[in-house]
Amino acid sequence: MSAARPSRSPSRKPNPWIRRGIAAAVVVAVAAVGFYVYSRREAEAATGAFRTVPVERGDIRVAISSTGTLSAISTVTVGSQISGQVTDVLVDYNDRVTKGQVIARIDPKTYEAQIAQGNAQIASARATLSQAQATLVNAELDYRRKSDLGARQLVARSDVDLAKAALDQARAQVNAAQASIRQQTASTETTRVNLDRTVIRSPVDGVVLTRSIEPGQTVAASLQAPELFTIAEDLAKMKIELAVDEADIGQVRPGQSVSFTVDAFADRQFRGTVEQVRLSATTTNNVVTYPVVVTVDNSDGTLLPGLTVNAEIEVSRRDNVLKVANAALRYKPAEEGAGGQTPQMVAGPRGGSGVIDDLTRTAGTMGLDAQQQAAFDTAIAAVRERQAARQAQAAQQGGGNRLFGGGAGRGGPPGGMVVMGGGAGGNLQAQMRQRMAERFKEDFAAFRATLDDRQKATWDAALSGLLNARRAPLYRLVDGQPQMVMVRIGASDGSNTEISGGGLKPGDQIVTGERVRE
Repeated sequence: MSAARPSRSPSRKPNPWIRRGIAAAVVVAVAAVGFYVYSRREAEAATGAFRTVPVERGDIRVAISSTGTLSAISTVTVGSQISGQVTDVLVDYNDRVTKGQVIARIDPKTYEAQIAQGNAQIASARATLSQAQATLVNAELDYRRKSDLGARQLVARSDVDLAKAALDQARAQVNAAQASIRQQTASTETTRVNLDRTVIRSPVDGVVLTRSIEPGQTVAASLQAPELFTIAEDLAKMKIELAVDEADIGQVRPGQSVSFTVDAFADRQFRGTVEQVRLSATTTNNVVTYPVVVTVDNSDGTLLPGLTVNAEIEVSRRDNVLKVANAALRYKPAEEGAGGQTPQMVAGPRGGSGVIDDLTRTAGTMGLDAQQQAAFDTAIAAVRERQAARQAQAAQQGGGNRLFGGGAGRGGPPGGMVVMGGGAGGNLQAQMRQRMAERFKEDFAAFRATLDDRQKATWDAALSGLLNARRAPLYRLVDGQPQMVMVRIGASDGSNTEISGGGLKPGDQIVTGERVRE
């Protein structure tokens, strides 16, 4: 009897569509990776031909560096108007004194003796006056008697004349005695003044900086008053005298902020304000400098007179503006770009939307009220509407923002943009700026009429600065190729420069140089 064979289940065939799907997915993945690698290499090759820096938004602070010396705002030198020996010195270095306080004494004995002598001379002159007055009375009586007798022909006429002469002499003697009394009194008063000057008093409230005398020392006040003390009137307020170079003095104005450090407190930074720009220039080794006085608050008494300071005068500060590294402004492309093409130029909008943006930021700092803000918004809307209409018209005529090599022709300016150059270009540029200034003044006339004097000054300065700003080309990297844009140049701190216009925005890559091709 044969054994029964176990039954086998039929084998399942794999689905061919699954295999095909997996293969297709692998092919797509490989193609995607290859395309990504290829695109990445192409982009790196394009951008790698140029060195770039990004456009950033931040603050620009322009400062002038200078050195100077701290001193008290008012320093008084106390001297002596008389000669003599110093008997007492009542104050020392750093002592605080008040106005009228006795700080030293000079031996008064000489002047006391002179006063006693003067009093005696006055007494003698008064005695002489009394004698002269008695003589005058006698002369008057004698003259009266002889005058009566002469009228009756009882005495000679010569006797009457002699009596008259004696009377006049007596009157003269009285006048002389009175004058002598006044003279001796005045002389004694002068001696009293000198006696009072033997007591040296502080002329101001302040602090004693220097003391040049000791008890027992003799001072001689002949042609020049000897200096005894130097008193700083108020060390809570101090000043710095900076020596600013002639190349920078034109940017310095009273009221500008000053930051400075001193070696004695190297970890601290102090603040001050420009008080005065003096006109008395100083020339040292053919270098011309002007003194600039800076006032400093020293309420805590930290700063000391005589300290050398390293100061920076903040002549300009621009907050929240577009800026780019100075290297981008120095870049000039070669005859042909990395791709064998001339760098393209993009025209900015006519009328300068960048100016509008800058004016909007300026208005935001002026503290406008509701009425003024409404007038400004109305003017801005009208300007933007007119610009939009002009751009639409230019686009219809084929003269919109085109690149070099387009409708304007290779090497020529695009529609709506004029490239300035040479004397004729400078004149045309001046005319364009004048027309633009007149147009903006007309557009914002109603808004300006609502401003007060301070706001008008701020607005006029901002508008004039924007319209007269220097223009310069920058080269923005777009799709691996540089495109030239014209921008306005503002303040520079030596590393970065403020820019506006040209349609630039934060993050745009600006060319600073070309890499060497391998």
